[in-house]
Amino acid sequence: MSRRLVGARHIKVLPLTAVIGAFPLLSADTLGRVIMAPMELPVGIVVSILGAPYCIYLLVRNI
Repeated sequence: MSRRLVGARHIKVLPLTAVIGAFPLLSADTLGRVIMAPMELPVGIVVSILGAPYCIYLLVRNI
């Protein structure tokens, strides 16, 4: 995704990849804290709930 945005130059791709990768985890952490307000839902559970359907979509699309 980051290569499509900035091209193939590693000096630009690497920082953008870090930001793009950190954003979903930060969003999942925030969502996990908000969903069950007094308790916390682990980040891994939120990421897997959001990522599993996308992974299945990618598998089905390539068939």
